Amino acid sequence: MSALLSTSGSRAAETTGAARTSHAVVIAGGGPTGLMLAGELALAGVDVAIVERRASQDVTGSRAGGLHARAIEVLDQRGIADRFLSQGKVHQVVHFHIPLDISDCPTRHNYVLGLWQHHIERILAEWVGELAVPIYRGCDVTGFAQDNTSVDVALSDGQSLRAAYLVGCDGGRSLVRKAAGIAFPGWDPTTSWLIAEAETAEEPKWGHHRDAHGTRGIGKVENGGSARIVLTEPQLRLDCEPTLRDVSEALTAIYGSDYGIHSPTWISRFTDMTRQAASYRDRRVLLAGDAAHVHPPVGGQGLNTGVQDAVNLGWKLAQVIKRTSPESLLDTYHAERHPVAARVLHNTMAQVALRRTDDRSKALGDTMSELLGMDGPRRKFAAVMSGLDIHYDLGEGHKLLGRRMPDLELLTDHGPLRLFALLHDARPVLLNLGEPGGFDITPWADRVKLVDAGYVGAWELPALGAVPAPAAVLVRPDGYVAWVGEQTDVGLVDALTIWFGPGAA
Repeated sequence: MSALLSTSGSRAAETTGAARTSHAVVIAGGGPTGLMLAGELALAGVDVAIVERRASQDVTGSRAGGLHARAIEVLDQRGIADRFLSQGKVHQVVHFHIPLDISDCPTRHNYVLGLWQHHIERILAEWVGELAVPIYRGCDVTGFAQDNTSVDVALSDGQSLRAAYLVGCDGGRSLVRKAAGIAFPGWDPTTSWLIAEAETAEEPKWGHHRDAHGTRGIGKVENGGSARIVLTEPQLRLDCEPTLRDVSEALTAIYGSDYGIHSPTWISRFTDMTRQAASYRDRRVLLAGDAAHVHPPVGGQGLNTGVQDAVNLGWKLAQVIKRTSPESLLDTYHAERHPVAARVLHNTMAQVALRRTDDRSKALGDTMSELLGMDGPRRKFAAVMSGLDIHYDLGEGHKLLGRRMPDLELLTDHGPLRLFALLHDARPVLLNLGEPGGFDITPWADRVKLVDAGYVGAWELPALGAVPAPAAVLVRPDGYVAWVGEQTDVGLVDALTIWFGPGAA
C-alpha cells in the first residue's frame, strides 16, 4: 500500500507535465491542527502552504465543541486568545466521568471555552490569512515520494508540489500516514454512537441521560431551531454511512418517538476505536493531530491535543529548515508528544469503560464519583483533562523543568508585562529574575530574547502546587521550560545549544 501510493503520486506529477511549485513545508489538511501549524511556521518566517480538500473553511456540523485551558494558553502565547474568548462561552468545569470544578486551578484560563469547531477553524483561518499562508483548496494529497533532500507531493487536481517536509494533518484516515507506511496500532471499536443535527416537528426531551440504552442526549443547536442528537447504538455498526432512518429508529427505540425528525444538516457515526501512530515521523514526513492519534471524543481532548502537537512541532521544524538546529531536533517531537497522546488514549478508554451500563461498571462509576469528589483527585484529573499537567522528560532538576511556564505578571523597566506577551512572536526567552545583567547569551542573541524582570508572588503549578522560585528560566517558543537557573548559569550553554542550535561564532 505504501509503495503503491508513493509511486502513483510521483508518476501523477510526471505524466501531467505540471511544473512543481516549491514550499519549505506542505501541510496536508486545513483543520485546526494544520492551521495552527501553518501559523507557527509562518511566524518563524518559513514558507509553508496548506492543501485542503474543502473548497472553503466551512465545516459540516458542529464537530468538536470547545477549548481546554492549555490550548487557550497556547493561543494566548501567540496573542490571539481574545479572538476566541470573545465568541465562546466560559464553563468552569471539565469532565472525567463527572463534572470537575476547575475554577481553583492556577491559570488565568481556569475554564473550558465552549466554542464549536467551525468557529475555531474560522478564527484560525483568519489568523493564518493575516500571515499570508497560501491554501490550495478543493484538492487532496494523493501521494508523495521522498528522498534525502525533499518530498514531491501529488495533488488530486494534477498539480505537484515540492517541499523540504510534508506534514500529515489529514485526519484519522490519513493518506499521508498510510503512504508513509507508518503503523497505526491500537484497539478496534466496541461501541458506536450516532450523531446528527436536524429539525424536529415536536419538542424533544432535552438534556443528557444515561441508562440501559447507554449515553444519549439532545441539545439545541446555536442560532437555530435544530436539535443536536447523540445516541448510543444498541449494537456496533460499521457497515455503512448512517441515514436519517437510522436516527429515527434509534430515537423511537430509546424515547418512544422520533419527534418528527426531518431536514438533517449532518449525520455521522463515531466509535470508541483507539489508535496511535507507531512513529510521528518517517524521515521528511511527519504526522500531527488525528493523523497521529484517534480516540472517542469523551472529554473533548482531540482538537486540543492536535493544536498542541502543532505548537510543539512548529518551532522545531522551523529551526531545522533554517539550519539553526540539526535534523535530530525533530526526534524530540515524537519523544515528547507521543506519550502525551498515549495518555489521552488511556483516559478516554477509561471513560468509555465507566459509561457501560452493567452493574459492575456502575459500581466502579460510583466509586470513581466518590473519589473525584475529593479535592486532591479532582484537582489532579482536572489538570489532566485540561492539558495543564503535561511534563516533558527533560532530565532531572527543578520541578519546573519540562513543564508549562506560568503566565506571570512581571515587573520590568518598561512597566508590568505578562510572560505570555514575550512569546507572541514564537521566539524563546531567557527570563532573568535575579540581578540584571547576570547572563551573557551574545552567541544566541539573534534567536533568544534575554529579559531582566522581577516577580513578586508564589510559584504554583497545576496538580503540583507550590514550587521553589527560580533565579532564571529558559522558556521554549511552545511555552515549556527548557532550563532552570539557581544563581548560576550552569547548564545554560548546553540547554541553549540543544534546543536552539550552536551559538554564533
